[in-house]
Amino acid sequence: MSGRDHNTLGTATSPYLRQHADNPVHWQQWSPEALSWARERDVPVLLSIGYAACHWCHVMAHESFEDPATAQVMNENFVCIKVDREERPDLDAIYMNATVAMTGQGGWPMTCFLTPDGEPFYCGTYYPKMPHGGMPSFGQLLEAITQTWLNRRDEVGQAAASVTAELRRGSQLPTVAIEVGPALLDHAINAVLRDEDRDHGGFGTAPKFPPSALLEGLLRGYERTGDVRVLETVTRTAAAMGRGGIYDQLRGGFARYSVDAGWVVPHFEKMLYDNALLLRCYAHLARRTGSAFARRIAEETAGFILADLGTAEGGFASALDADTDGVEGKTYVWTPAQLADVLGAADGAWAASLFGVTEGGTFEHGTSVLQLRRDPDDGERYSSVRARLRAARDQRSQPHRDDKVVTAWNGMAIAALTEAGIACGNSAFIDAAIRCARFVLAAHVEQSRVRRSSLGGVVGAAAGILEDYAWLATGLLALHQATGETAWLTQAQGLLDAAVQHFIDVENPGEWFDTADDAEALLTRPKDPIDGATPAGASALAEALLTASVLSEPEAAARYGEHARGTIDRAAVILARAPRSAGQWLSVAEAATHGPIQVAVVAESGGGELSDVARELVPGGAVVVAGPADGAPLLADRSTCDGAAAAYVCRGFVCDRPVSDPDVLRDLLARRPGG
Repeated sequence: MSGRDHNTLGTATSPYLRQHADNPVHWQQWSPEALSWARERDVPVLLSIGYAACHWCHVMAHESFEDPATAQVMNENFVCIKVDREERPDLDAIYMNATVAMTGQGGWPMTCFLTPDGEPFYCGTYYPKMPHGGMPSFGQLLEAITQTWLNRRDEVGQAAASVTAELRRGSQLPTVAIEVGPALLDHAINAVLRDEDRDHGGFGTAPKFPPSALLEGLLRGYERTGDVRVLETVTRTAAAMGRGGIYDQLRGGFARYSVDAGWVVPHFEKMLYDNALLLRCYAHLARRTGSAFARRIAEETAGFILADLGTAEGGFASALDADTDGVEGKTYVWTPAQLADVLGAADGAWAASLFGVTEGGTFEHGTSVLQLRRDPDDGERYSSVRARLRAARDQRSQPHRDDKVVTAWNGMAIAALTEAGIACGNSAFIDAAIRCARFVLAAHVEQSRVRRSSLGGVVGAAAGILEDYAWLATGLLALHQATGETAWLTQAQGLLDAAVQHFIDVENPGEWFDTADDAEALLTRPKDPIDGATPAGASALAEALLTASVLSEPEAAARYGEHARGTIDRAAVILARAPRSAGQWLSVAEAATHGPIQVAVVAESGGGELSDVARELVPGGAVVVAGPADGAPLLADRSTCDGAAAAYVCRGFVCDRPVSDPDVLRDLLARRPGG
């Protein structure tokens, strides 16, 4: 027991774990040693999984983990382990699957009771301090688990064995003969459109999560087909979210989800991954349609990422908390009286009408979340009101920030900022992406092997998972296209080669594990191909492989292309049967069906108007590289036209003749696949 019977979270590189460092609970970090201690003591493991911005995690911590009497029971009867789901998504995936299998639902905080071998025998989520709504109190649960462990150990063994066997059956995709092509993509898109909430935007009912990857896939589908129904669905949802309470109307950026169907009341935490994925979508929508609204949301969201999530080292923090001073949404909500106090009576009444702030309130205790359901009739007045409200809100207590820098989410941000910089003509976004990429490569990557996260520039022990390799590679490939610098391509190729070596499922070609073959051996080896709040690691890798297959030199291009096609083909069953859970797969499959389109602009310096036209008009998933002849693999063996810049447009392995006239290039890029 020496050295273990105390709280060890103070040395963690996770802000979430550090939030619990002062608990009277003898929390341990996940390790073989912690499990061994449970074996030595012959007690079960109490595993608590959450994350720093989680509202109900804070509630349970305050009610139970900060209570000395409850902590004493936990310490005497369990080895208590605390895990940050964002730092260890592999553990989260395993025990979330167990929780869903046992209870039919999941969520955080997750509360699991394990044998010392890590096998779950009872799982749940939040438990209250006192019994409520048919739910036992946390204390009652602890007593019941303790008595079961002491007196009915055979039942524990049977339950653990049953759940473990179910988990180990894995998530191998069924083998079906479905061709990935226009027919399948049209089927997937039409199925998604049938689920649209045309009254409020989005899909399904409350709670509503931003369908970022799905919107990107639909937008690429519109570019292929020209089907206005698809574009209307994207623009309806984009408008509903961007005008609703889920969007921060004063500082920009999106909350994690809306608790209602109308996008009015958010769950107030703001995640880097949501904002990066949505930035990518709004920037693409602005580029494709010229929408001033979409461009504004993209620019403001990028501004939020830079201003509110940027770290001193150049990376981006994971999240802003849902709570301020223990109160959910305290920073963000307003009453009519508060508006009048800041703005004066006349401007306060005008702002209340514009932002939907009512006497009854749209949130709790008569407060309202700001919405912007219509454009202001006085732009100058709006700008003044918004600036004054923002300044006043900045003086309020602010939510805690989770400063942990996660590789995958920073990769998403690198890609999104680069694409937004191009779409919005803002080089500052690209500069920020470059700074971030340099930091992540320096701190998180060694010889193409990736660590999951860092805090204050200090890298954590957790190994990178598949999404970390995939999204960082995607971001670096975007920078290669934006800058023409081959160093970004080389780094991305190293990551992809490592991913292929360590994550491939050799027994099921086209499938990928989420953890590396040399990572810590856990109860199972996670492999989830379904797109959720973030895309699956496999679908993210498919995009990176597909992009690299047309940017790389021939030998590497062929290798990446083979893996990309095999992965996309294997996921056809998801597009066929569960398209709402296949947004990233739809995006990648659409790009593959386009060719993907490649535009190589050969010019002595930059690419001039040809490069601008290409970047404006290519569909999502296409690649554009501009630079001198042989300056990058895509520019190899291509030359200018009598000294004038030349654009080479290829779809897959079929190329058009080089052109130097921007209008001719416009016509080439306006042609749809097969046209």
